Amino acid sequence: MDVVVAPETLLRRLDDPRLRIVDCRFDLTDPEAGWRGYLAGHLPGAVYAHLERDLSAPRGPVGGRHPLPPIPDLVRCLEGLGIGNDTWVVAYDDSLGDKAARLWWILRYLGHDAVQLLDGGLPAWKAVGGPLSTDTPRVDPARFVPHPRPDRIVTSPDEVLRAAREGRLVDSRTAARYRGDEEPLDPVAGHIPGAKNREWQRVFGPDGRLLPPEHLARRFADLGPEPVVYCGSGVTACVNALAMERAGLTPRVYVGSWSDWIAHPDRPVAVGAEWPDPDAD
Repeated sequence: MDVVVAPETLLRRLDDPRLRIVDCRFDLTDPEAGWRGYLAGHLPGAVYAHLERDLSAPRGPVGGRHPLPPIPDLVRCLEGLGIGNDTWVVAYDDSLGDKAARLWWILRYLGHDAVQLLDGGLPAWKAVGGPLSTDTPRVDPARFVPHPRPDRIVTSPDEVLRAAREGRLVDSRTAARYRGDEEPLDPVAGHIPGAKNREWQRVFGPDGRLLPPEHLARRFADLGPEPVVYCGSGVTACVNALAMERAGLTPRVYVGSWSDWIAHPDRPVAVGAEWPDPDAD
């Protein structure tokens, strides 16, 4: 199964009894904007997952801005959304999939492979004439038995630094944040020493759809088969992870990401264009 599903394909399969569509819209500056957007109009039958209440644990002194919830909490969330082991999940948002990819990655981490991102998200759905609904569906709780893949996450700083030494560590943030020119969200600017910059937005074409596998394979060709990817808080890193998987790699996500790294003052920080994104303008 590809990591994305075309809106044209989903439109033809809306009556599939195994399908569960999840709206993941979210705005860091207005945490309830996604829910309001969902109420105003969403894909038919879609349920809503909130990035900070459903797909993240409460923030602590370490662990980053969007810590991964414990597995039992994730299972309760998924079951409440009507997701079981036989469910085909399609996640979407309205911002290049940067929030929907978090749900995609969580399900993959829990051993659920029947999950895809809606290619192009809500804008692409509207562009092909996909209908919207304001009905809030009644959801029967499902049963979800996780089969965790602990090799898909990285939590140890030693593992992170080893990946950097081996040329496998990827910073998914913008070039300006990677270099340390600016830092709008976290108290320290810069990047993990040795990390290569691969801006997450560059895995999409001008139409907002994910680039073909061969293009993505070229983009990540210097990373080896098992890259480690991070961002600011473990959310947009999931977009790069999704793209890497489409390219045939087996990515691992440093869930705490930069916001966890800098919560430990003894960890090293680098600034400047150490390993810039080769596709940057």
